[in-house]
Amino acid sequence: MIVQQAIEQASKILKKNNILSHELDAELILSDIMNIKKELLIIKNKAIVPEKIIKKYKVAINRRIKSEPVAYILGKKEFWSENFIVNHSTLVPRPETELMLYKLIKFFKNRKINILDIGTGSGCILLSILKELNLSRGTGIDISAKAIEIAKINSKKIGLINRAKFRVYDLNKFHLGKYDLIISNPPYIPSMQIKNLSKDIINFEPLSALDGGRDGLDLVKQVIYKSKYLLKNGGMLALEIGHNQYSQVSKQLRYCGYREINREYDLNHNVRCIMSTKVKFF
Repeated sequence: MIVQQAIEQASKILKKNNILSHELDAELILSDIMNIKKELLIIKNKAIVPEKIIKKYKVAINRRIKSEPVAYILGKKEFWSENFIVNHSTLVPRPETELMLYKLIKFFKNRKINILDIGTGSGCILLSILKELNLSRGTGIDISAKAIEIAKINSKKIGLINRAKFRVYDLNKFHLGKYDLIISNPPYIPSMQIKNLSKDIINFEPLSALDGGRDGLDLVKQVIYKSKYLLKNGGMLALEIGHNQYSQVSKQLRYCGYREINREYDLNHNVRCIMSTKVKFF
């Protein structure tokens, strides 16, 4: 079987099983198994695909039929121009999370800062920032030991093992250090809305990293409150939040002594990130 036939057959099967990105997924999965860039694979669409590759391809396509995210099938996801290792212990990095990175990197450019990433998961946010801020160091914490294992692997893979430390911690029990920047993408989906998420999320991504409690703000409020004690005076807290949560989160930030300095919107004009500085301490 040649490349073109393999992709067309897989795409047809995925389409029949209601996978909207059927053609792209078929290409991405085959290019990864063959260890060839997708663009080059398409150019060489008349090349013969070895039988052992076809067998692996069928197994992977069957996983995608069940709505398993491509990132988990490949074991990696591109974020900030790096391929981060991911598995079912970590969320799949989302492109919208990159929105706040642009602002943070520009704000702290050429500065030497100490960073804390709360709920670090795969470590993609902290490591992406440290990749750009060569003078800085950071710590990523997560309650999941399996997620921390993946973050450590990513740190080594990217060459940041000397500037990034990852530790298993419950936020409420973390008291180490003072930070210039605290970043967090906490669980912010209301518990009652979890059932409305797509199958690829509900059935495969860690729900503990998604479920934010009754109003979706349980963990967000914890991060805001705890950060008061971990930030240096004038330090910045950067939070990713969910749809229609800006008003409540902004109110909570003001109550806890923060001053908003910037907000970032997604393509649907929803506020996805709030950046605030600590201005007073109660």
